[in-house]
Amino acid sequence: MRSSRTETKRAETGMPETDGTKAENLGSRGGGIGDGGSLSLQAAGLEADPDLVDLFESVFARYAENRQTASAGATVPHSAAPEAGLDVALWAQLEELGLTRLTAAEEAGGSGAGWAEAAELLSAAARHGVRVPLAENDLLAEWLREVAGLTAADAHPDDASGTVDSSTTGAGASGNAVRTVAVLDGSGRAAHVPWASAADSILLVWEDRGRHLVAEVAAASVVITPGRNAAGEPRDAIAADLSALVGTEISADVVEQLRLRSALVRAVQVCAALDTALDLSVGHAGARTQFGRPLAKFQGVQAHLADMAAECALARAATESALLEAVATEWSSENLGFLVAAARSCVGHAASAVVRSAHQVHGAIGTTLEHPLHLSTRAALTWRSEYGSLASWDRQVTEAALAAEPGGLWELVTG
Repeated sequence: MRSSRTETKRAETGMPETDGTKAENLGSRGGGIGDGGSLSLQAAGLEADPDLVDLFESVFARYAENRQTASAGATVPHSAAPEAGLDVALWAQLEELGLTRLTAAEEAGGSGAGWAEAAELLSAAARHGVRVPLAENDLLAEWLREVAGLTAADAHPDDASGTVDSSTTGAGASGNAVRTVAVLDGSGRAAHVPWASAADSILLVWEDRGRHLVAEVAAASVVITPGRNAAGEPRDAIAADLSALVGTEISADVVEQLRLRSALVRAVQVCAALDTALDLSVGHAGARTQFGRPLAKFQGVQAHLADMAAECALARAATESALLEAVATEWSSENLGFLVAAARSCVGHAASAVVRSAHQVHGAIGTTLEHPLHLSTRAALTWRSEYGSLASWDRQVTEAALAAEPGGLWELVTG
């Protein structure tokens, strides 16, 4: 699948054509220890366009390189850059390339790509430590707008609800609006909302007398208390007046799919962050010498690297299994909840092991802001706790296993 809109934008912006040798498919970055593993979905027929994969890598690699060059000699090193929040110029470039709405339908102004491309896009950004709300804007907010049937014709910018036509307000005036999703509690509040303080509009989801409702509102119409996670990304608290909101009813299945999609995008991102930590560790162990030989020659270091590679592979396999099932069944599989829970559990535990070993291999230098390791390790530990804690996913796996009983356990695990 090739997105015609993205191809057109690449030509307009002068991005170089690629020969496809860097990434022939989603699995081409897999292989030996330190080969930069990636989700490998080709075997199931879910293959990303290799030219798009190279485009993603090129854009984020160039951005990371420029960020590092610009901050050389600065008081605050380049690796602290995520603390600055959303880079508007980068977001505009991504919009020009058709990447901010990668999976949205082309007739709605999107690029019409699929989950294979989306997974690669998220992974490329995570590998290079680039913090942008690609998942929140495209895979969550844009998807929810589409399934709920929220269009410009439904918007009422002057009503009390604060509902907006985002194509004519804020950054949306140039087509590069930022959207996110918040699930409100009974009092109209939500905590740790990704990128709310940087958003032009927010899709609010809430329950009212047994009905699930959604409304897109201008970010300025709700009370936002800024906050950040440990990776430096905006994670804000919001408060809305539920009595003033005019919502569109959505089914409980849509709400459940939103929960699973949110969980799975974080699993994809954590896998990429862990793979990067492994790559950096392998590179450091091969280049750094101690007692006259490379660190990689020491058996203890080799054990760390092998453990990291195994954990990364397990995390990728579990995430890949859940994503393939979701796409193949259009998120309708009865077993999908268990597969997502298993993926998040594997990813969460892998994060503990990989982060610990990565910092042990690097030693003191890995704890500095100047070194890029923390861009991956802080992100991995932070993302594994978003859209559900590790304990909550472990509990769901345990409950599903107990409910299956001995006779049904194998079927549960194998699908």
